[in-house]
Amino acid sequence: MIHIHNLNGCAPVPLAHYLKALGILRLVAEQADLQARGWWEGERFRLATKLNREELEAFFLVKYEPTPMVAPWNKGSGFFYHNDRGLTQISNSTAPRFASFRNGIAASKALLSELTKADEAVRVIKAETKVKGLTKTQKDALKNSPEYKKRLTAAEKAFKCLKVEFIPRCRLLWRGPHREWMDAAMVLDNEGTPSFPALIGTGGNDGRLDFTNNFMQRLSEIFDLADKRGKSRPPAAQWFAGALWGGAFTGCQTGSAVGQYLPGMAGGANSTTGSSGDSQLNPADFILMLEGAVLFTSHATRRLLSTASSRASAPFAVSAQGAGYSSSSDTDESARGEQWMPLWSQPINLYELKRIVSEGRAQIGTQSSHGEPLDLARAVARLGTARGIGEFQRYGYIERNGQSNLAVPLGRFRVPKRVSPHLACLDDLDRYRWLHRLRLEARDTTNKKAPARLKNAEHCLGNALFAVTQRHDSPVEWQNVLMALAKVEDVMTTGSGFNAGPIPPLRPEWVRAADDGSAELRLALAFAMQAASFGRKGEQSWPIDGIRRHWLPLKGNQFAKTGTGTQSRLEKKTEVVLRGRNSADAAISLVQRRLIEASQEGQRRLPLSAAYKSAATSSDLARLLTGEVDLDRTLLLARALMALNSRQWGATPCPPARGQEYDYPDDAWLAIRLAMLPWPLPDGRTIAVDPAIFRRLISGDATAAFELACRRLRAVGITTTVQCAVVPQVTARLWAAALAFPIAQTTAADFVRRLDPNTI
Repeated sequence: MIHIHNLNGCAPVPLAHYLKALGILRLVAEQADLQARGWWEGERFRLATKLNREELEAFFLVKYEPTPMVAPWNKGSGFFYHNDRGLTQISNSTAPRFASFRNGIAASKALLSELTKADEAVRVIKAETKVKGLTKTQKDALKNSPEYKKRLTAAEKAFKCLKVEFIPRCRLLWRGPHREWMDAAMVLDNEGTPSFPALIGTGGNDGRLDFTNNFMQRLSEIFDLADKRGKSRPPAAQWFAGALWGGAFTGCQTGSAVGQYLPGMAGGANSTTGSSGDSQLNPADFILMLEGAVLFTSHATRRLLSTASSRASAPFAVSAQGAGYSSSSDTDESARGEQWMPLWSQPINLYELKRIVSEGRAQIGTQSSHGEPLDLARAVARLGTARGIGEFQRYGYIERNGQSNLAVPLGRFRVPKRVSPHLACLDDLDRYRWLHRLRLEARDTTNKKAPARLKNAEHCLGNALFAVTQRHDSPVEWQNVLMALAKVEDVMTTGSGFNAGPIPPLRPEWVRAADDGSAELRLALAFAMQAASFGRKGEQSWPIDGIRRHWLPLKGNQFAKTGTGTQSRLEKKTEVVLRGRNSADAAISLVQRRLIEASQEGQRRLPLSAAYKSAATSSDLARLLTGEVDLDRTLLLARALMALNSRQWGATPCPPARGQEYDYPDDAWLAIRLAMLPWPLPDGRTIAVDPAIFRRLISGDATAAFELACRRLRAVGITTTVQCAVVPQVTARLWAAALAFPIAQTTAADFVRRLDPNTI
């Protein structure tokens, strides 16, 4: 018969209770019921096993065999103190349930004895020079004798060799459960150098707190180690019941070490009504917590065909990033990083759980991960529910309370139920390692020169990218990413963080992902993709003299710089005019600059042509001129969309959906628009541009601008029925700004027919 237990004492938060759930499943499956299964339901863990409630409690009280967690490489592990309360009692115990623990202690002492003998040999040789009765001259003569030096050097070399090789020899010679614990506590690279996953501190200790020694002490408090069967002490039943089922109970220990896993019970300042409070600990929680941590076995990884050295890889462990949760801050970015703990809703057995944990590495396509939370978020979002994981509980190992490290919950990451093709767009930001380089510029831990505005812009981008991995079908989230990218470039133009480079080329699918049906996005695309003209060959087209150079000081696809090394600066270019807080002024500056450049080349046209399938429509322009369009948002989106790969767009465009309504701007503006075209009309008539029209508009004199435009139109045989245009100065400047949004030739022909129905 299968019993399903609601383990209300196990929850995703805090980390101690999450690991406790995994420890219960692991121990029951390994020692009592191989078919046991577990899963998460809401904020609790559920266990399916053949053991009923009483049998489950009895298993931990009577049959549970602790994992031999020994750390002879740590000073506080108990091996270096005589009559250590935990280690000595377990070592002297005869109970069968501690047999594997005794084996682990014996294996540790065997290697330590070799190290101790080598150390003693050095001490004996050095003691020869401290014998009483020897004069200083005799002592100096002994120290300087070749034989003494030879023996001392050999002894010191032997001791040093054994000391360096101690941990590698543990890994080489150990077999059994204590080796499994070691694999979770540390990783050895191909040179034998240990590195430590943050989950279990630095090889089983965190500062002055040694997890293994405290584990042994908690065992001695729960079990009578002097008893032949290792029977449990009276409070043990209450402790295990509280650990399993939750609820209120008495008997928590005070003043015991808690460690990083249970921040709320660690005590210290502000933990009670007084100035400081003691820690509160259920010993069974501590034991089961560490039993669950053993599942997170780390490995040394290295890519095939790579000459790089291997590196530590802990399951779902990445470097820290203060983004993706409401209280995020760059102060949360501890060197110990963060770890994402999987939550699944379908019953799985221990083998399946180990497989999930062993696969917990982030990689994006063919690009190796830089080990950052965003990389993991993208990998998880693409994997979808292929492994049955519904959510991840995110933890950061953050320094709090002075030098103490605490596992702080950083919110949930929900795995999308469906994989969206839009997520491939984020790969563009990995080109040239741009995101990684931007983070380095924003952190600048070497020189500490990164300004707050760059940190804030990078932080906002990180939040936007996390949001889009959670809601990848939301155009609003994609637009937020685009606007965050534009704000990063805006900071770069002030001279901060420009070494990361401008936004890498973006694929056309970004437009489809961000398409919310708004006029702002359509107008932003029209603005961003325009150029002086376009080259064509068959179905291919490419821009000639695009407008991105008016936004960023560029040399090719990179920033134009002056100076070298630390003296490198952005080059100041007069053509960069898309600056300032007022979007209308920025658009006006673009048109003004293009008219100046055209006149310098002897041209009488406005060299701003629309790219293929990206021209502004009559309806969108009408909404812009009536004030229904958010021009600030439009130009912010446009600045990011300038990074779209123009050649890819010419081959495979992804135009946004067009609006259903069809409207026209004011007829007077239509006349001005036709008088400021970059090319002849479809019927071949060329309207020569008069820059005075634009100058009148930006000065607020729409009447004079309209009169000049009508002269240009009458010169080619177009007669308008409108005789006069009188608008406020603000509206006149908006009319001038609207000229920065290019139209198609078919739209221009439609404007001609509306103004002069009799025209051919």
